[in-house]
Amino acid sequence: MRRSLPGRRHPDWPLDDPAGRGVDDVRPIHDEIDRRVRGSLDELSGDTSGAEDR
Repeated sequence: MRRSLPGRRHPDWPLDDPAGRGVDDVRPIHDEIDRRVRGSLDELSGDTSGAEDR
């Protein structure tokens, strides 16, 4: 059971399941996770340059 604490976010990222897929099909899923994690880290650090530029 996950308890919510004030100021904490628990985003739900709907992503395709990579199970049983080849590298070419998994790469976009990996890239989307990378983009979202970097965006979250930028948000936490106050970086306003945006992860979209990477």
